[in-house]
Amino acid sequence: MNIHEYQAKEILKAYKVPVPEGYPVFSVDEAVEAAKKLPTDVCVVKAQIHAGGRGKGGGVKIAKTKDDVKGLASEILGMTLITHQTGPAGKKVNKLLIEQGIDIDRELYLGMVLDRGSSQYVMMASTEGGMEIEKVAAETPEKILKVWIDPGVGLQGFKARQLAFGLGLAGKQVGNAVKFMMALYNAFDANDCSIAEINPLVVTKSGDVLALDAKINFDDSALYRHKDILELRDLTEEDPSEVEASKDGLNYIKLDGNVGCMVNGAGLAMATMDIIKLAGGEPANLLDVGGGANVETVRNGFKIILSDKNVKAVLINIFGGIVRCDRVAGGVIEAVNSMDINVPVVVRLEGTNAKEAAVLLQESGMDFIVASDIADAAQKVVAAIN
Repeated sequence: MNIHEYQAKEILKAYKVPVPEGYPVFSVDEAVEAAKKLPTDVCVVKAQIHAGGRGKGGGVKIAKTKDDVKGLASEILGMTLITHQTGPAGKKVNKLLIEQGIDIDRELYLGMVLDRGSSQYVMMASTEGGMEIEKVAAETPEKILKVWIDPGVGLQGFKARQLAFGLGLAGKQVGNAVKFMMALYNAFDANDCSIAEINPLVVTKSGDVLALDAKINFDDSALYRHKDILELRDLTEEDPSEVEASKDGLNYIKLDGNVGCMVNGAGLAMATMDIIKLAGGEPANLLDVGGGANVETVRNGFKIILSDKNVKAVLINIFGGIVRCDRVAGGVIEAVNSMDINVPVVVRLEGTNAKEAAVLLQESGMDFIVASDIADAAQKVVAAIN
């Protein structure tokens, strides 16, 4: 789950992570009033959307005086902001963060993620603050410093100092950076975060260290432990079909192709999209119906997939492990029979009772295209569209 920058900073502040003073606003008048409360004449007007690259897209402006805030807020609020993460359609800006200006000496990078391979956290730092960390990793990977953290032990002081010295910090900067890293670790661990990214992490001319920007994502599977965080979800920032799918317990991500995919298991879903591409097609989505592919989940899956007007055919690819293939076939037949589906439906079922499932589909009297394996399914769904 994603949240806005101002929400991320509120969480960080609760764990004593230093952040600039700022206020979220929803109108130009609120922006003007918020600026009056800030301790600096220079203010920053920031668009709040779930996407990076806001500054390059014109969504972050510096007001040299508080009188300039009104004009800049009017300019940004309500605009459609296009960045490398929004896609060409962009996102409408419905809220702003009005923040104090900071006397910046250096811009650095600090981030935390979970390393699933080692079952440990990784804290990363770089002198290349303000840049996309993916670009730094690709072009100058030696500039990314990493320390691994055992969750059972926590972040130890010597590891934080190792990063601070690696960033070239000195004097009081080191102590402030270590305190910052310890606080960030506590916030990350306590809230079951999957990503915490401070970019840039700034060092002021007085030696203070604070988060000029902040991005936090959470592990969806742990949100049942964090009802307060779940309340921060902004549905207006999410694709409507993805929101609808989450209500039905389906994992759905919309893509740009025309082959609707209904699969059980994220790994099989990824493989299905790959094999469609190899066959010359373009997947329209990732849809994981989970381990219990029954009539209701199949029906809801069709509803979500067909809400995308670009879909010209549907590929159902189910592996019957926990759930038997004949039960899935029965669910598919019943779901399709109860809906108005006007596109070809290719079905590939493998696993427990797969042969019985194939017989059910062939004898259903419905116009299913039954595939023998995953490659055959991909070829048939692409041929059906062509």
